[in-house]
Amino acid sequence: MSSGMRALTILTVAMGVLILAGTATIVAVIFHRATVPASPAHFDVTLDQPAGTRIIGIAATQDRLAVQLQGGGADRVVLMDPRTGALTGRIALSH
Repeated sequence: MSSGMRALTILTVAMGVLILAGTATIVAVIFHRATVPASPAHFDVTLDQPAGTRIIGIAATQDRLAVQLQGGGADRVVLMDPRTGALTGRIALSH
């Protein structure tokens, strides 16, 4: 066997091993993510709002909860981090 053919054979075997290792890694990651339950986000939050305030709606965005409040002043939306329950912003609607 010539040295060129030997190098080509070694390169082909090495690439085959890398493809198998990559495929096995992807399968292992998918299996792990499918079998390990996600930790649920649980928190208790008390919104410090004026008396008479009502929650009108709640919407989830990619990384925030938007809580629509009405009464006790101008209508407003409070933004919260769903992982921690921390208030991250406030949008007030003026009259």
